[in-house]
Amino acid sequence: MSQQDWNDNYLEGALPWDTGKPEPVLVEMVTSGALLPGRGIEIGSGTGTNTIWLASQGFDMLGVDIAPRAIEMAREKATDYAKAQFAVADILTDPIAAESYDFAFDRGCFHIFDESKLRAQFAQHLADGLRPGGLWLSLIGSTEGPARDYGPPRRSARDIVDAIEPSLEILRLESVSFTGGQPGAPAAWMCLARKREMPAQPSTSR
Repeated sequence: MSQQDWNDNYLEGALPWDTGKPEPVLVEMVTSGALLPGRGIEIGSGTGTNTIWLASQGFDMLGVDIAPRAIEMAREKATDYAKAQFAVADILTDPIAAESYDFAFDRGCFHIFDESKLRAQFAQHLADGLRPGGLWLSLIGSTEGPARDYGPPRRSARDIVDAIEPSLEILRLESVSFTGGQPGAPAAWMCLARKREMPAQPSTSR
């Protein structure tokens, strides 16, 4: 979708993905100590809920979104949070400052790209912005669960691995649900990956 398409959603208030509450999977990862405070970036930050929550937990956060109206709304919400900054940016065309972040998060941004080459480009740009050892946490619509005609795009585990393995080392890939598994919540993959220190080795055959 174009920048204008996403911006229209925010102008019209058509935001089915915006719960107004921090994503429970993210909350659990932070409160359990699996993710430690540092300099972070959220891709597709929308109205800023998760970016602001991370700032409240000690992260120095930048939230970016392609929709200018989303960034306006986020800034309005974040007036009391100096560690939550926001900017309009497109992950595919606006490069992230190299090796600037300890942590990156996206909730349903990676999965919007139908073309495999664009998902790989997303992962590479994100990895370029991570410092050595930097982590990426993503919630991705999955191929699990019953058939549905609405909700987030579905991506298979193979789609995820093929896109990110060249640039990121997968640490965890688990089946979860959006919004902490509330009734009717669509199935998701939780992917935790780390910036590569060495290339993935070729698959072997006998």
